[in-house]
Amino acid sequence: MDLCETPAVELARLIRARELSAAELLSAVLARITEANPAINAIVTLAAEQACATAARLDAQAARGSFAGPLHGLPIAVKDLAETAGIRTTFGSPLFASFVPDFDAPHVARLKQAGAVVIGKTNTPEFGAGSQTFNPVFGPTRNPYDTRLTPGGSSGGAAAAVAAGLIPFADGSDLAASVRNPASFCGLVGLRTTPGLVPGDLFDPLGVVGPIARTAPDAALLLAGMCGTDPGLPMARPDRPNEFPGLRPAPLRGLRVAWTFDLGGLPVQPEILAVLAACRRSLEDAGCAVTDAAPALGDADEVFQVLRAARMAAMAPLLRAHRDQVKATLAWNIEKGVGLTGEQIAAARAGHAEIFQRFRAFLADGQYEVLALPTVQVVPFPVEQEWVTEINGEPMTTYIDWMRSCSRITVTAHPAVSVPAGLTAAGLPVGLQLVGRYGADRRLLEIAAAIMELAGPLT
Repeated sequence: MDLCETPAVELARLIRARELSAAELLSAVLARITEANPAINAIVTLAAEQACATAARLDAQAARGSFAGPLHGLPIAVKDLAETAGIRTTFGSPLFASFVPDFDAPHVARLKQAGAVVIGKTNTPEFGAGSQTFNPVFGPTRNPYDTRLTPGGSSGGAAAAVAAGLIPFADGSDLAASVRNPASFCGLVGLRTTPGLVPGDLFDPLGVVGPIARTAPDAALLLAGMCGTDPGLPMARPDRPNEFPGLRPAPLRGLRVAWTFDLGGLPVQPEILAVLAACRRSLEDAGCAVTDAAPALGDADEVFQVLRAARMAAMAPLLRAHRDQVKATLAWNIEKGVGLTGEQIAAARAGHAEIFQRFRAFLADGQYEVLALPTVQVVPFPVEQEWVTEINGEPMTTYIDWMRSCSRITVTAHPAVSVPAGLTAAGLPVGLQLVGRYGADRRLLEIAAAIMELAGPLT
């Protein structure tokens, strides 16, 4: 058995059956990282000594017949935007290249409580800005499918690490597209969770934390270790972690799917459309009721731009003090936020609420259970290219315009999963994005599992 290719749910079973120790699994993972990570640069800080100590403690606990939680003994590397006690956290910025926090981000603390073994950090763009993973501290991360190309971002290091078998699953954070985009580019499952499902420390539904994994059951297992109620945090939905383990594929026959290839006229590359058209035919053949339909979401673009920039404005002091060490796209976004008026922000907040209700109504009438659309409008592009400047000849004005198939969904505040739909003729992964009802995260993963079972492995 190749432990690095074994599903996380099977690894968890082996550990609980005392057929595998956390130390044995960690040894295999560290060997794979040594072998494969230099070519892709996915894991940028390795905390092997700390991880070995954690694995030994968990094995001693298991020997007493006790287990820490659903992730007992499973290794994970944390996105370098999330603080990890005793492990360097750079945010992809030279300003924090030597920063070692003495505390954990909320979801990291929950991962540890669930028994995960934190082995280090995965690469991310500077402060998570942009869906291309590179920064001046660690350089670019490369796509395991083709190392000349980007794995996407901002959870690009996480997705590349999982796709290369360095770790069984990974955490990601998603504001514009940062879980879904790299999951699509790397042939993985990536879930943008319902806001509050994974407790966070901000009163803001725009940015969420979610799982990235090779299978939907593995994503559900990781989610079980991150979600739950926390009275000490401002956004924490009362979901129970035990709702997620034991995921099974949903029956596809009779599933009511609203389908759009362009979400209101967005440009999408022909290679993407060809793969998704074949995926649609497979769903119809499996008994899904697929209908061309989508809510109008064009106004979500302005809402997203304003609310994103308002978040970025919090970094204005850092920009003023260190402008020469902040990349141009990030500086533009911060300045855009600083220049916003109260009226613009108020209008965007009102629009955010209205779009949520519009999308809720679209799915709530019982006609459709999910909306299906492209995860990303383009295939993976060269790692030297910072961002997509045009699609099918249509210019992209800003560094986030090419992500609108995801960012429009972000504004709806509904959960969305990217599931592998197939490969292009050039062998590059394409993701199908499924958007579900508010709070229906488990159901989305069940549907994702069924679609992966229908499609078979990416080859």
